[in-house]
Amino acid sequence: MSQSFRHPDILKTARVEGKVTVDGLAEKFGVTLQTIRRDLSELADAGKLERVHGGAILPSGVSNIGYEERRQLNADAKAKIAKSCAASIPNGSSVFINIGTNTEAVARELLFHKNLMVVTNNMNVANILVDNADCEIVVVGGSLRRSDGGLIGNLTIRAIEMFKFDLAIIGCSALDDDGDILDFDIQEVGVSQTIIRQARKTFLVSDHSKFKRSAPIQIGSLGAIDTFFTDRKLPKPLAKKCKEWGTTIILP
Repeated sequence: MSQSFRHPDILKTARVEGKVTVDGLAEKFGVTLQTIRRDLSELADAGKLERVHGGAILPSGVSNIGYEERRQLNADAKAKIAKSCAASIPNGSSVFINIGTNTEAVARELLFHKNLMVVTNNMNVANILVDNADCEIVVVGGSLRRSDGGLIGNLTIRAIEMFKFDLAIIGCSALDDDGDILDFDIQEVGVSQTIIRQARKTFLVSDHSKFKRSAPIQIGSLGAIDTFFTDRKLPKPLAKKCKEWGTTIILP
């Protein structure tokens, strides 16, 4: 396989797994370690990866990857997380669902729930739940972010402050070793913080790819989350912190 074909495949693996290794890629492509090191160096020079000992990781950036691409990443894991989360949402609940591919997956699992009131700042979530005739849908106002159908800004925050939800279902762009929940858009972060304040309980849904990513703006801590639905065990130090905080971790 030529270099031009390897590079996109290497980047796809890095986005799914959070990290690639020289040994793993050499075995996958059937090329020498030196060839892979050269590939990784070229991708790092282009700003697409960050070199670390034995491989490379996604760079610590200030912008997220494309929304359609995110929809495809770990789709099976997101579906399992969503099914697990939806099973914990009782019929007759008032629920806020925010922006994100994991939260959209949860909306798909709510199509047969009864007597729900779903408030959202996500046009995609609203369109998904249209097919549930037993679900009242409230879309809060705000500035439309065309890239992902999200509504954000001060108008969104003011609208959310009118409600008190039984549950909030939120996603994130990254989660660091300290348990800080991170995102890229400061306006979206303000909305997420308001959602958490206005909810009696908050569920975080996130697949493992977020564990090794970085984003510049802090939403809050896992300590403010009641239940974290994910697809892989957390690192032991973080799992210990969650136990101390009283944050429940649920794997599908």
